[in-house]
Amino acid sequence: MPPLPMPHHDIWSPDAFQNPVFAPRAASLPRRTHAHTSSKPPRTTTRDSEPGNGDGVTKEYFKHSSGKRVNTDALVSKALKEQYPHLELVVVPEALGFNNDCNLLAFAQAGHASFELVEEKNANLPSSLEWLVYLPPARRLDGDQGGLANATKFGKYLYKWEGHEFIVYLIDGRDGTVPYSIKNYYILSPETYYVDQLVLAAGKWSSDLHEEVWVFDEGYWQKSRELFESFRDASWDSVILDEDMKKALIEDHLSFFKSRDTYQNLKVPWKRGLIYYGPPGNGKTISIKATMNMLYQKSIPTLYVRTLVSYMGPEYSIKQIFGKAREYAPCYLVLEDLDTIVSENVRSYFLNEMDGLKSNDGIFIIGSTNHLDRLDPGISKRPSRFDRKYFFPDPNLEQRIAYCRFWQKKLKTSKEIDFPDKLCEAIAKITDKFSFAYIQEAFVAALLAIARRSDRSNRDSIQALTEQLEDDWLGVVDASDDEDLKKLVLWVEIKKQIEILREGMEQEN
Repeated sequence: MPPLPMPHHDIWSPDAFQNPVFAPRAASLPRRTHAHTSSKPPRTTTRDSEPGNGDGVTKEYFKHSSGKRVNTDALVSKALKEQYPHLELVVVPEALGFNNDCNLLAFAQAGHASFELVEEKNANLPSSLEWLVYLPPARRLDGDQGGLANATKFGKYLYKWEGHEFIVYLIDGRDGTVPYSIKNYYILSPETYYVDQLVLAAGKWSSDLHEEVWVFDEGYWQKSRELFESFRDASWDSVILDEDMKKALIEDHLSFFKSRDTYQNLKVPWKRGLIYYGPPGNGKTISIKATMNMLYQKSIPTLYVRTLVSYMGPEYSIKQIFGKAREYAPCYLVLEDLDTIVSENVRSYFLNEMDGLKSNDGIFIIGSTNHLDRLDPGISKRPSRFDRKYFFPDPNLEQRIAYCRFWQKKLKTSKEIDFPDKLCEAIAKITDKFSFAYIQEAFVAALLAIARRSDRSNRDSIQALTEQLEDDWLGVVDASDDEDLKKLVLWVEIKKQIEILREGMEQEN
């Protein structure tokens, strides 16, 4: 199909479309009979006994829609048909419900097409109608002031895609039967086939994840760039676990997504579920994040569930969750704090979605919990639902030393903190029965305490810390301490913080 004439030929007047370029081709493809469309009965043109009469029902509908209720679609479609009688019109909603998007302008801005605003020649009317919208920053920590964006209410564009040109109107209108506005694209073209192909491409792109994660919260799915940023640098190399267990976790995930044919040959459903359990702060979340990043590199999307709370009830949420997972399979479905998400009142509905009549092929479900005993046995002890359980215990001495070396590396460039190798083992030895989270808190609290004294000299800081320890924390410093360690500000302060944390643990127990 040859490209449409450019705007300087004044193609935007109705008379311009007498040009053969815009005339329907005799051999053009039939309207929407190609394979990707839903099955519809063939269309034919009917004529009343008198020429020009048309269908009375059609006239009554548009009369009703234009006068007795507000309907932008009816008004605009009628006007476009009168203005461009030789072009086919296709109306496409920019968003139909949650996540059913077809954003043509965003599709073009991503580099897949191009568009330009058509200037209106009528001096009494603007070429477009836009709102200038202030967008507050997601975080104000670093002085971010937010930004500005244009929200288009009305615009007319020359749109180019794959060598084809279209006239596109973007109009924010209203249907009087609903309380909210509806933003639609009105696409004009000599043939609907290329419009259909454009909508397919733009719709698929709009539904894909672009450095995002699907997050289910408050009853619907939404794309989250923030959650993606939280795991994009996560790596299994930085996860401190038993090496055999780490290898097993990595292999468990990677082998599943490579084994579709194997599952089919064995005549078993291609699905899998794991449960991570154990005391809080021992690596369950960072292991999930490392897996999310690993699978993202393999083009496996992550779907993350925050809560089942919804205005439609938790059963509706479960239905939406598994529906989206089936749509995006193969995928990674994350249910952190499984014991709080799947409560007693929705347990049976949840189990029915997991192993009911609907296929869950390609879905890898990961659930985590700090309290395995709170899970219903039908969830925690049924292999066909969650096939394996992995225990994340408090770190052993070797793992605690490795975690201290992690902090040593983080503080390597600090001029105020002296952190020799032997300090790693010393700290690890006095943090028995500590989780990684508790050891982290000891480091953070110690470093903050040191920072508060940063206005003094190192000598004064060490003296002040030593005196405070001698006055209040005699039990922390003992004769077995290496004399060189006693001179280290970090060692003196972290022992104090560890003692505070241990007292808190004893009180909780």
